[in-house]
Amino acid sequence: MRTTPDAQHLLEEMNTRSREVFRRVVEGYLHSGHPVGSRTLTRDMSEKVSAATIRNVMQDLEYLGLLDSPHISAGRIPTNLGLRLFVDSLLEVSPLDQHDREKLDSTLGSNERDVAGLLEQVGGALSGITQGASLVLSPKHEAAIRHIEFVSLGPDRALVVLVFADGHVENRLFTPPKGMTPSAMREAANYLNSMIDGATVSSLLERFRSEIARNRREIDALAATLVEQGLAVWESEGELQERLIVRGRANLLDEGAPAEDIERIRTLFDDLERKRDITEFLELTEQGEGVRIFIGAENRLFSLTGSTLVVSPYMNAERKIIGAVGVIGPTRLNYGRIVPIVDYTAQLVGRMLTNRRTE
Repeated sequence: MRTTPDAQHLLEEMNTRSREVFRRVVEGYLHSGHPVGSRTLTRDMSEKVSAATIRNVMQDLEYLGLLDSPHISAGRIPTNLGLRLFVDSLLEVSPLDQHDREKLDSTLGSNERDVAGLLEQVGGALSGITQGASLVLSPKHEAAIRHIEFVSLGPDRALVVLVFADGHVENRLFTPPKGMTPSAMREAANYLNSMIDGATVSSLLERFRSEIARNRREIDALAATLVEQGLAVWESEGELQERLIVRGRANLLDEGAPAEDIERIRTLFDDLERKRDITEFLELTEQGEGVRIFIGAENRLFSLTGSTLVVSPYMNAERKIIGAVGVIGPTRLNYGRIVPIVDYTAQLVGRMLTNRRTE
């Protein structure tokens, strides 16, 4: 995690004492969930300073937008901007706990042969360890294709069938272009099958788009449109909906939490269940390696909840990003513990899927 330019500027505005006060306020809040007062800090500071001096420093930090005072005469809590600065610049990540590692490693010993089932177990383990809600974005099926077929089901409905070299079969309904005839569908399927030659869906789609660009006049326009639609459906929002696994919702619905907070969490999971904006979650995984942290409104998917998302992509043997794992929790999250857990889980899933392909 790199320090952002804004965070770097704010750090330059703070002297050694200000940084220590800020760090101790954030750490105290993350530990207890309560505002941290000046009297508490006087006992913990590395130098002997008065409560009045600390209050002045806290006021300066509040002016910078890093701290907030929820009540008059109360202590301070970090703002989302303050949490961002802390995470980017001052967070000390703990080594992965051996007990947590063993729990995650135990998913490797599962007898579950289906990839989706394995990822369900990983999501359950991740949720249980972190006491948050886990998200797992499973990979697309990228085996070589053996055969493609289009089946007309009526004037406005058709089915595309993909048979993969590993025996996997996928079916998907779609709306064909107006005027599409069964013969045009057969023509489209024959054309695609002549090009397969061990290609995956992604590589075939790229190849076909290039072919269309070179030979547009040679391909019947309706058949070309059908082929494009039949393949594009595998990268549609519907596919993303089926690929998102959410576990541990109850962990965020603490009966002792304020009603307003519970309602925000329910809003988040209602959105997830309707699969709105899930494309954003996928986009998070395509912006480089490593763990990323999104606090509150920094990600549109969580803008209404005040929640934090800690997410990391996982890769296949070719170092290509194919999915992601993450944890949703309150902004008052033990970041130093959660970050290495998410990082290790992403590496574990990548190894798990790579090993399954070589078996």
